[in-house]
Amino acid sequence: MESRSILPASWDVPEEFRDRLGETVGRQRVMVADGHLLLVLHASPHPDDETRKGRFFWRQADGEWKGSELGGGVGAVMKHLREYRESLHEHDDHVENAQTASDYFDVLEAVSPIHRAASHQLQVFEEARKTVREDRDLINLRDLAYEIERTSDLLYAAARNGMEFAVARRAEEQAQVSHRMAISAHRLNVLAAFFFPIATLSAIFGVNLIHGLEQQKGPFPFLGMVGIGLVTGALLTFFITRKSPESQN
Repeated sequence: MESRSILPASWDVPEEFRDRLGETVGRQRVMVADGHLLLVLHASPHPDDETRKGRFFWRQADGEWKGSELGGGVGAVMKHLREYRESLHEHDDHVENAQTASDYFDVLEAVSPIHRAASHQLQVFEEARKTVREDRDLINLRDLAYEIERTSDLLYAAARNGMEFAVARRAEEQAQVSHRMAISAHRLNVLAAFFFPIATLSAIFGVNLIHGLEQQKGPFPFLGMVGIGLVTGALLTFFITRKSPESQN
């Protein structure tokens, strides 16, 4: 059993700690036995982590701390918590620079596991603080864990609200474009309806009037006709695509 323990082999911890731990770190929790305290925590997670990396901090009965990583003493626990804080500060910069819903989603994907881990971590320190009430170091660690959990909560909310606002703004822009297209289509339908009778009658009875331009030498009559058509087309385009007073408001 001892050889398969994930606790450091050099630690002379109560055997109960080793018996209660499996081959993986499992959830974050606190263990107490014979005046000893064991914190089972997770390192600051990344979005692509398939499993959580465990860290163990052992407070001996005499108040001395040992860590499976980051050195010894209570400073090792402080380093562990500061990793969370530094990671959150980095993602806070990403939120400030985010512009699109995709940017905010990337931040949410990165912050979400940190937020969950920080929330469970705070519960561990709260329980540890209640177990050893006279330890001032645990009070400071609990307060720092609360600060981290609060920061992660605010950051997660800011990224979520930013993404929702970006999606809403994009939907509003698309609605405005659709509205303008509907107005343009309506204007085209009005123009088509206005000229439909004369176009139909011209097609049925034929219109081939003598206007005198037949006797003119080209290409000036043709170029004049093209010019008039282009100018008329430009005016129609302006009329169809101009914004309505409602959309300007």
